[in-house]
Amino acid sequence: MRTVVTPSVDTPEPQPGLRPVRLPRRWLLLATGVLGLVVLLAMVTGPAGLPLRSVLVEMVNQLPGVELDGGLDEREAAVLWKLRAPRIVLGMLVGGMLAMAGAGYQGVFRNPLADPYLLGVAAGAGLGATFAIVSGGGRLLVPLAAFAGGIAGVAATYALGRSVGGRSTTSLILAGVAVAAFLTALQTYINQRNVESLREVYGWILGRLLTAGWGEVLTVLPYIAVSTVVLLAHRRLLDVLSVGQDEAGTLGVPAGRVRLFVVLAATLGTAAAVAVSGLIGFVGIVVPHIVRMLAGTSYRIVLPLSAVFGAAFLVSADLAARTLISPGELPVGVVTAFIGAPFFTLVLRTSRRVW
Repeated sequence: MRTVVTPSVDTPEPQPGLRPVRLPRRWLLLATGVLGLVVLLAMVTGPAGLPLRSVLVEMVNQLPGVELDGGLDEREAAVLWKLRAPRIVLGMLVGGMLAMAGAGYQGVFRNPLADPYLLGVAAGAGLGATFAIVSGGGRLLVPLAAFAGGIAGVAATYALGRSVGGRSTTSLILAGVAVAAFLTALQTYINQRNVESLREVYGWILGRLLTAGWGEVLTVLPYIAVSTVVLLAHRRLLDVLSVGQDEAGTLGVPAGRVRLFVVLAATLGTAAAVAVSGLIGFVGIVVPHIVRMLAGTSYRIVLPLSAVFGAAFLVSADLAARTLISPGELPVGVVTAFIGAPFFTLVLRTSRRVW
């Protein structure tokens, strides 16, 4: 009697980037705890020191129906809610957005060194802000001009990239380099023609978190909120893209559409952040890589943790910027560059092990 053996069909092992991954609760609690500690330290530290216990009581008293004794007096409350709190919240929004944008760019371009300024956002925003400053546009016009310049820079990059290479990632990156070089040359020309404004221009370029109440926070909040929702909604698709564009296509994932939405969302949020903070570098490189090294490479982990750790990182950098040479103040971009430059070297040496 002849025996027919039917070969067993085993379920293929899922690719590392496709395994169902959830954000570990311990990492979310750790990130939230770090952010909370940094925020408290930033609230009580400054030229006008505030007692920690009184700050905590003051925050609890903001809850409906709560009125505890031992809070801040009128002057201290004005320092907290009109000066420090808006600056801290702005730092959280900008830091979280830049870190998420960096992670998004690194995902769609599959490049561990991609950052939020890759596609000409920084150069366009710098040109727009420079034009507004030298024309005497004032505090209101500079953020609007920077935002418009950042969006225009990315639009020019996309138009040039598609005209020479279709949807090729390499063509898009090279187009960003070319557009950034051209816009930077225009900015340099304007600066040389208006040397009396150089100090203000370079102060903006080096990055700062200066607020006059809650106006800047309310200005960028809608753009950053929309960008955050879109990026988080695409975190699973970024995991699929990590196995390769062709493989993603066989799984039914429209790689071109995913790339477009992620780049647009990251660019919109970055342009809004840059408009109110100036050019703050290295956040989009440092934070996502720290998250990858500590918690894992899945974008279901990287994106949300990058938002929280990015907020904590920039608030910490801003705290250092306003206390290291007190009563003077360093540009926060100098502090992030001081931390990010050595880390950039570390990334070059270890990117193969964490990517």
